[in-house]
Amino acid sequence: MNRILVFVFLLSISLISHAQKSTHTVVQKIDGLTMVAPPRPFNSDPMLEIAEVNAGWIALVPFGFTRSGETDVKFGSDRQWWGERTEGVEDCIQRAHKAGVKVMIKPQVYMHNDWVGHMDFDTEKKWKKWEDSYRNYIITFAKLAADHKAEIFCVGTEFKLAAKKRETFWRSLIKEIRTFYKGEITYSSNWDGYQTVPFWDDLDYVGLSAYFPLTNDKTPSVDDLIKKWRDTKKTLKKLSRREGKPILFTEYGYMSIDKCAWRAWEIEKERHKLPINEQAQANALEALYSVFWEESWWAGGFMWKWFPNGMGHEGYFDKDYTPQGKLAAKTVAKWFGSE
Repeated sequence: MNRILVFVFLLSISLISHAQKSTHTVVQKIDGLTMVAPPRPFNSDPMLEIAEVNAGWIALVPFGFTRSGETDVKFGSDRQWWGERTEGVEDCIQRAHKAGVKVMIKPQVYMHNDWVGHMDFDTEKKWKKWEDSYRNYIITFAKLAADHKAEIFCVGTEFKLAAKKRETFWRSLIKEIRTFYKGEITYSSNWDGYQTVPFWDDLDYVGLSAYFPLTNDKTPSVDDLIKKWRDTKKTLKKLSRREGKPILFTEYGYMSIDKCAWRAWEIEKERHKLPINEQAQANALEALYSVFWEESWWAGGFMWKWFPNGMGHEGYFDKDYTPQGKLAAKTVAKWFGSE
């Protein structure tokens, strides 16, 4: 009888150990805001407002720029906003860490009148030239992230075709970054391209720009939105299990206008026609947190976006993604403060 009990006990320990090894459990959510790069140095501490919504993380986005068909990535120009240049990024990291806020550095390429997801080249020579230019851009900020001990580094954002076609380049870039950067690394796939990213196994998180279109209702209820998330949630859970790592929403968010839970890239173009709708934005965020917050495979994410000290908005603050001064601010503060 005693031998049987001992055997059962040892078997239980073995099963528990196996489960712990095979399941990546996220203990605390990444409750982050994407902080818009300020055009000029701060006059007051931007972390005070961030603390009001209980955010424990910020993402910093030092943009690079390219034109459709061109092979170079331009960055660090004196013409860019201060917060996009190395000195501005360094200052923001230091302020965040002093306030106990963790940081993700997320260099992102903006393509005028186009999208980097469509970027493609017709010769190997052009691809190599672009890769050399992009590598210089990314390594610059990866070294900055290493020097200032930023907790997460994002190696790329929404390169739908390039991620699929140039696997060797991305794996080589990630490998190089790991030689000097000791934090965690992710890549931010667009919501409709994550299934074709071939290098998730080299990363610490499966990163997503989570602008999944849910419904074009003007003011969908929280319950309706939760139902709309059901199939996507199942798919993402399977992806996390398959890759053996958590899902991180490197970007997510909703504008404070009618139909904000629909195709964000489309309604952005017609936002001037759509009325302000703070309730729709608050409902959409409430539903997202309700669906994912308790899931161990969901690491959390970075809400798009936050204007530090009100700087950097483009004239449509009341309709923008930020929750600042809106109903959604209470929603964010509630969930971010729940741990």
